[in-house]
This record gives sequence, C-alpha cells and structure tokens, in this order.
Amino acid sequence: MPFYQEVLNMSEEVLDNIKQQITENPIILYMKGSPQAPQCGFSAQTIECMVACGQRFAYVDILSNPEIRAALPGYANWPTFPQLWVEGELVGGCDIITEMFEAGELETLLVETSAKHPTPEAQ
Repeated sequence: MPFYQEVLNMSEEVLDNIKQQITENPIILYMKGSPQAPQCGFSAQTIECMVACGQRFAYVDILSNPEIRAALPGYANWPTFPQLWVEGELVGGCDIITEMFEAGELETLLVETSAKHPTPEAQ
C-alpha cells in the first residue's frame, strides 16, 4: 500500500490521541522503549541529552503503541523515531536534538518551556 494511502486510512481515534498527547504535554518524546530502558541507539542518545537538561518530560513508547508508531510519521511528516515535540511543534529527531544539546540550545528550550508550564508539584 503506498504511504499516502496509509496516511489516508489512519484512524481518526489514533490521530486524536496523538493530537491530545502533543497538546497536553508541553515536552513529549516519542521513542522506542522508555527513558529507563531505551530500545534503540537513537532513543538512548536522545534520552542522554534530555536527561542531562534536567527537565521533566512525557514520553510514549512507540513499540508498545504500534498504532501511534504507524500514524505519527504521516501526521508529523517526519519518518523516523525518536521525535521530540515542544509546545505542539516538532523539534526533530536524534541528530537535531544532539546538535541542539551540544550547542546549549536544547537545555535553554526545555528550561524555558518548563518554566511556562509548571507541574502541579512545582507550584
């Protein structure tokens, strides 16, 4: 089945779920595995950068959510994982996140975003 056909056949429920996750979580990472047990090298590298920034973030294990794994690349127009979303915008994947981290930009972005969206425990 051509890729565009797969996108057209995506369940509205799955797309609504993705939109809700991205809307409700100012910082969310779609990854393979979990932060405690990443299941690919790219997710592991991304987690290293994210954790080093010291900010809380949500994550979705796409290996445990095959419907999200199938639908998100079409929704995001980004074919690979991990995917970091900040305030509803796709930031990028492992290479971009690593470059931003090394330049000090990732920490700035995450700290500023976290400050705008304090968690209930932080208030």
